[in-house]
Amino acid sequence: MRFLSRRLVMPNDLNYANSLFGGRALEWIDEEAAIYAICQLETNVLVTKHIGEITFESPAMVGDVVEFGLATKKLGVTSITVSCLVRNKITKKTICFADDIVFVKVDPQSRLPIPHGKTLEELEIQTQTEISKLI
Repeated sequence: MRFLSRRLVMPNDLNYANSLFGGRALEWIDEEAAIYAICQLETNVLVTKHIGEITFESPAMVGDVVEFGLATKKLGVTSITVSCLVRNKITKKTICFADDIVFVKVDPQSRLPIPHGKTLEELEIQTQTEISKLI
């Protein structure tokens, strides 16, 4: 799992109990997972089809920096399935985990699913190439 993005929990992100609102966390997860899928498949014509089990484990409070870890779980002909772990950047404590987030590539005009043309092997090579450029 690669931790690619961070957000600062602000007062507007809180629920009535003064911790990160679950709906805000889900919004961030969908956005971060979509960006990850767009980068993996090298297309921005994707739609969220499904978000599976979401488990909330610990709260995030104002001032906490949360980071998003993402990984490709499965690749279909038209889809990519990813997992997202949200954790506290400082303590590494898990805030929540979203599993089986499915994105589907669609035709821009018809909005029907179309093949993305990628393989898991290609995605692994692409990831290793990106990592090696950082070093």
